Amino acid sequence: MTEWVSVRSSAIRKIGYDSATMRMYIDFEDSDPYYSYCRVPEGVFRSFISASSVGRYYHDNIKDQYDC
Repeated sequence: MTEWVSVRSSAIRKIGYDSATMRMYIDFEDSDPYYSYCRVPEGVFRSFISASSVGRYYHDNIKDQYDC
């Protein structure tokens, strides 16, 4: 089951994570539907949702790293 977390960001509405499949989903403000990322460790998801800057964390640690 996917766990969804709303985040404070001008670019990202919410982030989802399914621990059974290690799949993460990002719901961006300017896109529909959400983007999917594969083989994401749960620790990366946890760090992402608790980052002081979600957008910066995305660009530094996720973008182009976990493409399906």
